[in-house]
Amino acid sequence: MSHKTALVTGASEGIGLEFCKLLAARGYHLILVSRRQALLQEIAQQLEERHPGIRCTVIAADLAQPQAAETLFNKVKAQQLQVDFLINNAGLLQNGFFVKLSLAKQEAMMQVNVVALTCLTHLFANDMASRKSGHILNLASTAAWMPIPNENVYAATKAFVLSFTQALADEMAALNSGVTISALCPGYTATKMMDNPDQGATLKISSDMMMAPAVVAEIGLSGCLAGKVTIIPGLSNKFVTLLSHLLPKMTFAKILGAFYRKNLV
Repeated sequence: MSHKTALVTGASEGIGLEFCKLLAARGYHLILVSRRQALLQEIAQQLEERHPGIRCTVIAADLAQPQAAETLFNKVKAQQLQVDFLINNAGLLQNGFFVKLSLAKQEAMMQVNVVALTCLTHLFANDMASRKSGHILNLASTAAWMPIPNENVYAATKAFVLSFTQALADEMAALNSGVTISALCPGYTATKMMDNPDQGATLKISSDMMMAPAVVAEIGLSGCLAGKVTIIPGLSNKFVTLLSHLLPKMTFAKILGAFYRKNLV
């Protein structure tokens, strides 16, 4: 059984927590990162009890803060931990009209979704390349493929993640770095992000349209380990991304804008 180490951001719930469960079952030691240290410690204890032989390290970090990625990287190094698998799962969402949403919250969203993800990727990709081995999985979204009114900054951040990851995957392959770079693009997933009062309005979506976070995490993890660059879980999500290439962007934006304004509460 593997005894490599994986670092997961946003590890306290949702898809991030499911990643941790799957990695622990595969024998990975874990570095669990989120803002809530007490909750992470509970999760770490449960994972260690369920999977004897693995070690869980907890690092509380708010990736919305400036220099948070560098601070996290330095803490990992200070504990002499080697990260073999980085999962940039942490993300923020804001729903509503751009001009009515808090600017500070939108800045925090960009900091987490774009800046911290990019910095962590840079720091750990260099570290992995020096060993000619490693995996990095970045959480994008089906939103990355389309302009979404009333969720425009979030969709734009995910478009950045997808474009950045796909281009970086080609660069790392050209360098024969030994580092696999992948983007996971889930659609609607049954997590707190679907019903969180801190993120503006709530998008009401039928449970039939949502995938289970455990399923999404398994597809993402397996795809990254298999060397896939772009991973889209679910046939309906694959269809939506295909449709986004067939329709003019503004036509798609108008359709999505009407849908979101009808279903945002």
